[in-house]
Amino acid sequence: MQAWYRGATWLWLLWPFSLLFGLVSALRRRLFALGIKRAWRAPVPVIVVGNLTVGGNGKTPMVIWLVEWLRKQGYNPGVISRGYGGNSDHYPLVLSNTTRAEQAGDEPVLIFKRTGCPVVVGPKRAEAAATLAGLGADIIISDDGLQHYALARDIELVVVDGKRRFGNGRLLPMGPLREGKWRLASVDAVINNGGPGDAGEYAMTLAPGELQPVSATGEPPAPGTRVHAMAGIGHPPRFFTTLNEQGFILDKQLALADHKAVSPAQLAGLADAPLLMTEKDAVKWPGGHDNGWYLPVNACLPTEFEHMLSSRLKELNHGD
Repeated sequence: MQAWYRGATWLWLLWPFSLLFGLVSALRRRLFALGIKRAWRAPVPVIVVGNLTVGGNGKTPMVIWLVEWLRKQGYNPGVISRGYGGNSDHYPLVLSNTTRAEQAGDEPVLIFKRTGCPVVVGPKRAEAAATLAGLGADIIISDDGLQHYALARDIELVVVDGKRRFGNGRLLPMGPLREGKWRLASVDAVINNGGPGDAGEYAMTLAPGELQPVSATGEPPAPGTRVHAMAGIGHPPRFFTTLNEQGFILDKQLALADHKAVSPAQLAGLADAPLLMTEKDAVKWPGGHDNGWYLPVNACLPTEFEHMLSSRLKELNHGD
């Protein structure tokens, strides 16, 4: 909702609802803190990669980076997700090579295809985590779920959109916040994606990879080529800016709602040039364009962050 980031004054009409949202959230947190509502603890460590705001902040590249980094440390990681945008006839859903984005959601399918690690989707993250541990994962990454207190966690990482930050700083629905900014003081690390960061934040950048075919043959378009672009992510302008920085000449730009697939009707006017899209769009590609390419991105994090994470994992192992 762009009004959250433009300072629209009419949003004050929603203040009573934000107040109610905050009270309900605070009560729920308190019930878990007092043990009245019990959190389930997995038999292996759990790392939550979440955010304070609704919408895309860069969690998926961070999760992929974390999977690959943990493997280098000798772990056998797995990922659990709510599977937003997916609709399966059963849960928990263990992803396979035939699982579609319509079943599991686009982000879990992307993570599975990119990393090959076990991925389990389910609205009840405790059930998904139990299933994942049963598959042999010795550390679990929860893609989102910072506010899902029914699952106990050992490490909390929050990803912040470095450019949009927290919008007007208000709770839903008046603003984009799921919890107040005070929550940042209790997490293990705040990761700033692509913008000037506050003190103590770790800077994450997204490095574009090589264009990969979705529905194309031959050589990919080179920088300087006229192309069309589409993005169904939390903040499409970020992707369009990346393509501009790569040297592509963007003709038409199609911004879709986060998790939404492009329709054949929308593709009808994009056939006269190569179509570039995000990797998240590629996993839910419906076809209908014979020159489509996706641009993968890779998260880059500083060595200071790796050292912090190594120290936290050693503390967990020592505690065992």
